[in-house]
Amino acid sequence: QVQLVESGGGLVQPGGSLRLSCAASGFTFSSAWMYWVRQAPGKGLEWVSGIHPGGENAYYIPSVKGQFTISRDNAKNTLYLQMNNLTPEDTALYYCSRGLESWGQGTQVTVSS
Repeated sequence: QVQLVESGGGLVQPGGSLRLSCAASGFTFSSAWMYWVRQAPGKGLEWVSGIHPGGENAYYIPSVKGQFTISRDNAKNTLYLQMNNLTPEDTALYYCSRGLESWGQGTQVTVSS
């Protein structure tokens, strides 16, 4: 079955960086659109970024463009999200998703001084 396991979250000060990882199994990773989605406290799900199966094209919501970078390693079946210059507004539970149909358990990112 599809398994998505996120890691790399944590507590970071404003202006800091984190790199999230998502280890995928149970499907052909190299053929799947992959996404990062987040849920801030008390808010709904927010699509953050998506990447083409081959990694050639990536998409972002305007608020994170230039701040976050999505990437993937199809040889390792792993999705990444490099997050720089983090602000408290980036505090959320971050989920990895295959095609916005399958989801991991999430990894918590907290930005606070």
